[in-house]
Amino acid sequence: MIHKIQAYIETNHLLTFDKHVIVGFSGGGDSVSLLFILNRLGYKCIAAHCNFHLRGTESDRDETFCRKFTDDYNIPFEKNDFDTQSYAAKKHISVEMAARELRYQWFEAVRQKRDAQAITVAHHRDDSIETMLLNLIRGTGIRGLCGIRPKNGFIVRPLLCVDRGAVSRFLEEQNLSYVTDSSNLSDKYTRNFIRLRLLPLMENLNPSVGNALAATAENLADVEHIYSQTIEKSKVLLTEITDKGYIRIRIEKLMQQPVPKTVLYELLKTYGFSPYVSAEIFNALTGESGKIFEATESAYKLLKDRDQLIIFKPDAKMTEEYMLNENMAEWQNLPVNLSAGKISVDSSFEIDKSLLTGIFDYDKIRFPLTLRKWETGDWFMPFGMTGRQKLSDYFSNHKLSLLEKKETWILCSGKDILWLIGQRIDNRFRIDDKTKTAFIINFFPKKLQ
Repeated sequence: MIHKIQAYIETNHLLTFDKHVIVGFSGGGDSVSLLFILNRLGYKCIAAHCNFHLRGTESDRDETFCRKFTDDYNIPFEKNDFDTQSYAAKKHISVEMAARELRYQWFEAVRQKRDAQAITVAHHRDDSIETMLLNLIRGTGIRGLCGIRPKNGFIVRPLLCVDRGAVSRFLEEQNLSYVTDSSNLSDKYTRNFIRLRLLPLMENLNPSVGNALAATAENLADVEHIYSQTIEKSKVLLTEITDKGYIRIRIEKLMQQPVPKTVLYELLKTYGFSPYVSAEIFNALTGESGKIFEATESAYKLLKDRDQLIIFKPDAKMTEEYMLNENMAEWQNLPVNLSAGKISVDSSFEIDKSLLTGIFDYDKIRFPLTLRKWETGDWFMPFGMTGRQKLSDYFSNHKLSLLEKKETWILCSGKDILWLIGQRIDNRFRIDDKTKTAFIINFFPKKLQ
């Protein structure tokens, strides 16, 4: 079995011999086999043991065993104690999930402290099959049916090429002692129920069901690879990043995809939207404009706006106002990037017609200027017009989305709007044939970080 595992490590490029390897070491048969084999093969192992204090004296027994085992083989040993029950209560999660989170968080901390190349854990083929069935029972996509992967970031699993029976025979052949976690003998946990009751029933129908499921998971992993490539191409095709840093998805393009609902879920998952919220968004594609959805695992929000979906992060400074005096050097730390300067107007003066540049008659301006978001009831006189217009009407006429309206900044001189930044200046402050000095403000839109 040692040679088989070494070949598996090399084939999947899991480990090298030049740097340390953190080995998750519970003292159970699987982790004893893993640590013994990696040490025998010459890897620089560091055993990492978690005491979750969930099984009374049995937890302390496991720690004592792990210390003695690593001492016997001269393997460096790291240990940490966890108040797992309190953590689970605080996070409102199950004890199983709490132990998993604590375990991997600490493993990663040890990896960084020791500058190790990877964290190895002792999942074998049967664990992968159980994961596949667990995900199937709970409901999953194609990734969940691929079982456990040999490598996920810094986590590697060298034993996935062998099953539980092979591990048991190896322990016996090498006369290796180990401890037994009594909770693994109870079927009150879902995974244990699958191992102790469901799989034996399936074996009554097909004695080789383990091999069949493992082969299916391997086939699905190949399919998932093709699937992932297709999704990545769809992301490039369907998503646009606007000059304000929003992510835009055109609904018409989305609906041209063979399976638009699945493609949308994969696109939105990147930004922390759950499957449930993604389904809600898909069902709202033909609904009225203006509805906003919130991601469950990030600060992102999504706006359904007419023929498009807009993903964005809310601006925490939306209600703030900024006073800008005549000393342009002090125009720092603003929510928008602005620069300004004065210039004399003569016969050679040329007007920059870019929307990113505002040119005003300096003598018509009153300082300090005010930078703020637009509010209901705001009005101005758009450049080239002599009548006043509500900003809400201006936005509707120019088909601005709800998000674009919310994130429009305006610059005011006194109570009068000077400039809808990046869009239109107010006609009352334009330069004319009497202008002696022009005040020029440049706007630099922020790009997505």
